[in-house]
Amino acid sequence: MEWFFDPFTVSFVQRALWGGLLVSAICAVVGTWVVLRGLAFLGDAMAHGMLPGVALASMAGVSPLLGAAASAGTMALGVTSLRRLPRLSGDTGIGLLFAGMLASGVIIVSHSESFAVDLTGFLFGDVLAVRTGDLWLLGAACGITAVVAAVGHRSFVALAFDPRKAHTLGLRPGLAHAVLLGLMTLAVVSSFHVVGTLLVFGLLIAPPAAASLWAARIPLVMVGAALVGAGSTVLGLLISWHAGTAAGATIAAVAVAAFLVSAVCSAVVNRPRAPAAGPAAAPKDLPTRTRNEQ
Repeated sequence: MEWFFDPFTVSFVQRALWGGLLVSAICAVVGTWVVLRGLAFLGDAMAHGMLPGVALASMAGVSPLLGAAASAGTMALGVTSLRRLPRLSGDTGIGLLFAGMLASGVIIVSHSESFAVDLTGFLFGDVLAVRTGDLWLLGAACGITAVVAAVGHRSFVALAFDPRKAHTLGLRPGLAHAVLLGLMTLAVVSSFHVVGTLLVFGLLIAPPAAASLWAARIPLVMVGAALVGAGSTVLGLLISWHAGTAAGATIAAVAVAAFLVSAVCSAVVNRPRAPAAGPAAAPKDLPTRTRNEQ
């Protein structure tokens, strides 16, 4: 078992493991709501929309996290404002902001001759470079996410399944949507420096999507997503150590592979069975098919 334990005796791999586990927990909670509400495109847009803020912060010599938070917050406010326009669909507004923010970031980067290395880190992350301060930051983000998700659980459920009924019950779906955008911003900003913006999307979507195929209750989906994310982190670090691959990319690839395996297994387990032979089976099976078709 030395091949399993040896990598985790190294201090920077240990920090990478804890960082990946904390990111997995944050993305499990937030990603569950992203998957249930069909906000994957918005999550991807927010991840890429941080580029101009990170570029400006790096060029100004300040923390990239501040720039990332500013850009992600701008994206969230822009989406909230554009969704109020009656003749503009939500996807159209997200796409416009996505293209605009990404184009702005590329323009800013093109004027900086020394930003190439930082841009690579922004896109792909460096989980093996996680520091102790980063772990404290991720721990704080994880705690805030858990508290907000617990307090707003009832409103988030109503928003996900029946926004009109949520408004009738006085649950303020507009505020719930804004808080959910805030959680997405927190998850993306706190995680991008660990796995990168191109890869945080994998941990935000793949583990909750994999768990949702098996769990019938939202808390169970979150727990399952956290377990899938944790397993992807451990296996990804092992593969990266022994195969010499990029750690962040390997973790995200394992998470996506876990979803594909989950989808195939779910399709096999839930495959409809052929009706039993004999004339008596047809009348019993017909109403079931009719209800499913409706």
